[in-house]
Amino acid sequence: MNRINCRASLIACLAVGLFPVTATAKNDVPQPPGKLVDLGGHRLHVHCSGTGRPTVVVETGLGDFSFDWALVQSEVARYTRICTYDRAGYAWSDPGPKPRTFAQINLELHDALRQLGEKGPFVLVGHSYGGPVMINFATIYRQDVGGLVLVDSASEGMRVGVGDKQTIRLGEGAQMRDIPAPREEMTVADKFTPPANDPPAPTSINSIYKCLPSEDQKFHLWAQGLPALEDAENSQREWSEVYYGQWLAKPRDGSLGDLPLLVLTRSDGGYSQDLDVPAAQMEQERKDAQAKLAKLSKNSTQVTLRTGHNMDLEAPAAVSYAIHRVVNVVRRPQPL
Repeated sequence: MNRINCRASLIACLAVGLFPVTATAKNDVPQPPGKLVDLGGHRLHVHCSGTGRPTVVVETGLGDFSFDWALVQSEVARYTRICTYDRAGYAWSDPGPKPRTFAQINLELHDALRQLGEKGPFVLVGHSYGGPVMINFATIYRQDVGGLVLVDSASEGMRVGVGDKQTIRLGEGAQMRDIPAPREEMTVADKFTPPANDPPAPTSINSIYKCLPSEDQKFHLWAQGLPALEDAENSQREWSEVYYGQWLAKPRDGSLGDLPLLVLTRSDGGYSQDLDVPAAQMEQERKDAQAKLAKLSKNSTQVTLRTGHNMDLEAPAAVSYAIHRVVNVVRRPQPL
């Protein structure tokens, strides 16, 4: 059934992608689909839809936005409530306090959900970079979390390409330092100043996003050109390495107790042979990292999908089904 639904989604994607997407002026800010939540000097954009408990909360990957999960959100909203949002510096969300640590991101999301009246226990969904962010959320706010879905998540020790055929293992060369306490108050140092020579706005989006509704494609085209995005992501990358380094140094098997955990993993990493390590090594390290994620909880399962990294776009039906499985476990506690 999942394969049929996924195939239908891909056909729909191709059809939607036929509609042209035109660039908008940089200062032409489109109307947000969700609400702007004031966190004390900076606002966070949160878009919730559907009804029912538990509420699903999505953390996107680097370079992705709330509306990039439109295909999954519309499906999940049929059986429970779901909230997507934009991290500080993304789309409609204002730049936030720095540094952009996992704890800082977690605090802002937690406070925004509280202000909106969204109550746990939440089913957290983390894609790519958003995976470790949500793992950290589940560690800090364990009482507010009912389950976790990791969608081709990043993980400490996983090898990634960094350009010019070079690769690194996440956290392996991290500088060990204390992680600052998160805060909502903005300081002068947190203020974002756009670069003097602001590059021209992008005129197209990656083809992977062409499966989205035309309005969401326009949102992506606009949001990917905002100068605050790069500033936020540079800080996120820098501080994620600190977390990865700490997690590499200390075994974390079972650290989430018996929290229902479902790990979605793509079947093939698709690595090329022109990197500084053999593709076979890259693939094995990827598989080891994904298996390691499943060991975070004593109540977990790992599901392999024949899809690429952007599962929310390539296999939204399968991702929605995985979320539904965890939602059902939270509603009627049982082993996953």
